[in-house]
Amino acid sequence: MQPPMPISDQPHDPAAAAHPLDNATWAALSGPHRHLAEVVGMAARYRADVAPFVALADPADPQAWADAAKLIGPGGGFTLAGVFPPPDGWAAREPLPGVQMVATAALQDLEDSEVRRLGPADVPEMLDLVARTRPGPFLPRTVEMGAYYGVRDGGDGGRLVAMAGERIRLPGWTEISAVCTDEGYRGRGLAGRLVRHVATGVRARGATPFLHAAAVNTGAIRLYEALGFTLRRTTLFQGLRVPGTAQAGLG
Repeated sequence: MQPPMPISDQPHDPAAAAHPLDNATWAALSGPHRHLAEVVGMAARYRADVAPFVALADPADPQAWADAAKLIGPGGGFTLAGVFPPPDGWAAREPLPGVQMVATAALQDLEDSEVRRLGPADVPEMLDLVARTRPGPFLPRTVEMGAYYGVRDGGDGGRLVAMAGERIRLPGWTEISAVCTDEGYRGRGLAGRLVRHVATGVRARGATPFLHAAAVNTGAIRLYEALGFTLRRTTLFQGLRVPGTAQAGLG
């Protein structure tokens, strides 16, 4: 696989954006995750207690930004993934460079008696683990996006010390996310075991696992490479805020 172009060399080109992972969140919100979505025209977002992500059908189309302004509301903040400039007048934080990686090798899932499926009853512990480890956004209903698994200290009934699960889901692809391990339990291979387990479930459905990571998180990237993930492209995670009036800067 050819290495991706640097971020500065990846302008948005709708004609060239043929790969579904180029706009994965839109594909999810307009497809398998439609039941978790709020949609206005060419803009969509996950419900507020599911995930903070917004997607545009075509970021090059001013109408998509106008629809986003209606969807979010004046002054509202949100996160958008992709390499494209927002319209004039939209406040933006310094974007976080990231990488998108795809499983290009089979991930062997060894029999693992410690891995358990997590569900709504486990959400308080999952939120607590996320607060301690900060793997990325995880909200009270994120668990509804897909299958989540964890490892507990001492087995069933013990404290949740590691987890991973499924987040963005689109036809043929499922993102692995919320990979995190309590600081006192790192170095035991728990993250790798959980990623393999989640990936095995994704493969069983006939889909391909992918994931995102902050570009500065080189330790996680090395782990994913060792597990059989390959860098597909670089991207940006952009924090944006709708102008004070919904039509400002959307021209």
